[in-house]
Amino acid sequence: MNAEGIGRNYAEALLTLARKADGVEQWGDLIDALAVGMREDHTLRTFLESPKLSAAHKIEIVEKALGRRVPPMFLRFLEAVINKRRQMLIPEIASEYHRLIDESEDRVHAMVTVASEPTEPERDALARQLSRLLGKRVVPHISLNPAILGGVIVKVGDTVMDGSVRKRLAVLRQRMLATVRS
Repeated sequence: MNAEGIGRNYAEALLTLARKADGVEQWGDLIDALAVGMREDHTLRTFLESPKLSAAHKIEIVEKALGRRVPPMFLRFLEAVINKRRQMLIPEIASEYHRLIDESEDRVHAMVTVASEPTEPERDALARQLSRLLGKRVVPHISLNPAILGGVIVKVGDTVMDGSVRKRLAVLRQRMLATVRS
């Protein structure tokens, strides 16, 4: 089984525990913080990766570091991950955890590129329009790119919808060149 599949299995277990504890968002924040720490903090990553340290020693340090700051069941989950030598999958577990929540809430994330910063009503209208179009609740993540001139480019998963003025001008140019050549 690949890392993504293993990460998904652990994420499913984490989500089950989080739902029982009525802490789905809080636990998502906790696993995210650990994932970010592993990506950005070389010392933390080295500590968790080290084959020289026993799982028991790693768990002892994690318990001291997190102790009362996290729910006991979350700490037990981390201990199980470390005991199974899967601690390096924490970033994958975090990604899969959020993917599972999105699936259960029928929600998708869309990368939206616009030429200029939209107002709040424009953002809301865009989210409503995309939700209607896709049949799911859409969470837009907006980025600016003045080079598109206007319109929007929306990417959801592997699907790209290019409604930019730049794209429309390119299509018009191709049509005009094809007409001239004929």
